[in-house]
Amino acid sequence: MKSFKVFAALLSYPEAALIEAVPELESVLDTEKLLRPKTRRALDPLLAELRAADLMDLQEGYVGLFDRVRTLSLHLFEHVHGESRDRGQAMVELNGLYARHGFRLEGNELPDFLPAFLEFLSYRPLGEASELLADTAHILEAIAARLKKRGSRYGAVFEALVVLAGQAGKAQSVVSDEEIRAEDDPATLDKVWQEAPAFGPGSQDCGGGQQKAGHAVMQFHRRAGT
Repeated sequence: MKSFKVFAALLSYPEAALIEAVPELESVLDTEKLLRPKTRRALDPLLAELRAADLMDLQEGYVGLFDRVRTLSLHLFEHVHGESRDRGQAMVELNGLYARHGFRLEGNELPDFLPAFLEFLSYRPLGEASELLADTAHILEAIAARLKKRGSRYGAVFEALVVLAGQAGKAQSVVSDEEIRAEDDPATLDKVWQEAPAFGPGSQDCGGGQQKAGHAVMQFHRRAGT
C-alpha cells in the first residue's frame, strides 16, 4: 500500500523534492483511504506546513526533534536496546526479514530507521504490514505522546501509524512537562549522547552506518531473480 510510503516520506529529512511531492502524497492518502476522515484530516496541518514553511526552517525543526532528542529517535531499536549489542542482533534479524522478501537497503542508513521500515511495509499486503507495524506500536505511541506535548505537527503521523497498526486506544503514554524540559536541557542532551556506542566508526555489521542529520527516504531494491 502506497500510504506507508507516504508516511516514510513525511518522516524523512525535508528536501525540496519532498515539498514538491506534497500534492501527490495527499492524493495517495485520499485515494487509498486507509485512514478514517478524522485521522486523515489530522495530517493536514503538517502537509500545509511542508508546503508553506521555509525549507531551512523545516530542516532545522526536523533535526531538533528527531536527531537531537533520543526519546524521539526514528531508529526503532534505539527505544528498545539503546546502544547495547542486543540492538546489533535485532538489526541483523530485521535485515534478514528484508532479504527474505527479496529486498536490500541502498545507502548507509541502519535497517531500523522508521522511514526505511515503512517503505518496506508498502510492498507487503495490508494485513501483514499492519501486523508487523503492531510490533512497534508501543514505540510509535510513546513518540506520538511526546510530540503532542511539544505541539509538533509530526505527532499526527505517529498517531496515524498507531491506527494502522490496529493499536489505537489500547495504550496511553503519559508525558509530563518535566520530562520534556529535561529532554531539551543541553546538559541532559550532552550526557545522553556521551554514552559509549555499541559499534565503532565504520562498522558495517548490519549493513548500516552512523546516524547523521539529513536523512533521505531509503530506497529498497529487489534482488535479481526475485
